[in-house]
Amino acid sequence: MSKPSNKDMLHVATLGRTVGLFGDMKFHDKSDFPEQFAAGATFYTQKGGTLTIQSVNEARGTIKIEGFEGMESAKKLTNAKLFTTMEATREQCELEEGEHFWFDILGCEVYEENQKLGVVKEVERIAITDYLSVKTDDALVNAGESKSFLVPYQKPFILSTDVDAKRINVIGAIDLLQSS
Repeated sequence: MSKPSNKDMLHVATLGRTVGLFGDMKFHDKSDFPEQFAAGATFYTQKGGTLTIQSVNEARGTIKIEGFEGMESAKKLTNAKLFTTMEATREQCELEEGEHFWFDILGCEVYEENQKLGVVKEVERIAITDYLSVKTDDALVNAGESKSFLVPYQKPFILSTDVDAKRINVIGAIDLLQSS
């Protein structure tokens, strides 16, 4: 398994402290798809290596990594970040109708009534709501508007999302921009 380029990597989890004597570790899931963390699943680390899950204990919020069955060896993995690829995410994680992966939303142009407001630079989760962090179009910045603004990624603000065309149609976002 060769390491893909960093731009294709997604941070999906972080390993915490050890729990007990047999290599169990606290597990901090950073994704919306806990089903991808199953026995036998392999993930990349920030140092370019790979780790394979031996077992998951959802009730305790712990995970065990193959080859790290003791407390001392598992301690070496404390704070290790687990990564996967966009391709693997598309293969292993199922979306509901109308849902999109965050990495597909990045770079989409945001329009309200055919006026380009800007481009999505990041998706931020604040409390339980996802927000599009939009870099404002240069023409609007030159007209005195803020360089960036947030749009809640939910109804009634989002009318449609077309990740293939890289376009998101919104309503009420001009007001949010002018309030920023």
